[in-house]
Amino acid sequence: MTKRSRKRLSPEEKKSKLLNQLLDVRGRILAKASRLPADYADEVFLGTWSIKDLLAHLAGWDLTNLDAAKSILKGELPSFYAHYDRDWATYNAQLVSKYRQEDLQELITSVKDAHRELIQFLKSIPASEIYKDRGIRIEGYKVTLERLLQVEKEDEEQHFREISAFVDSHPKA
Repeated sequence: MTKRSRKRLSPEEKKSKLLNQLLDVRGRILAKASRLPADYADEVFLGTWSIKDLLAHLAGWDLTNLDAAKSILKGELPSFYAHYDRDWATYNAQLVSKYRQEDLQELITSVKDAHRELIQFLKSIPASEIYKDRGIRIEGYKVTLERLLQVEKEDEEQHFREISAFVDSHPKA
């Protein structure tokens, strides 16, 4: 590919691509989780987490990121940073406890709803705001909407691989 044929994406194109990637990975996660027989939904496969726990974690982070996006737009450090510990273990445990549901299909619906709410909000933000540096820092780390969403996408790609391995290991799935 030559320099001439590589087109730089506009902020709007970059935003659209990022949101589509978030939608894609979440769709793959939910499709894979939906294939798991209900008998296995409480089986621990990731540290101390079952599929239900992992899905509750995703719903919790969607709502956390929704609040974080609003804070960033106001030029404020998102409040979830006050809960940081190794691998966000304590905060993740709180999210799982708060958002976990016993019925797998109801939980999947809740996860879809939380993600839809986050994506709808993000769609309403001008693309330039996604990439704007508002001078928010924590321990030298630049906090922007773009970085927040990139971390979510990377986290979900990892979770998709983990869920896939677990679901695919069950012959009835």
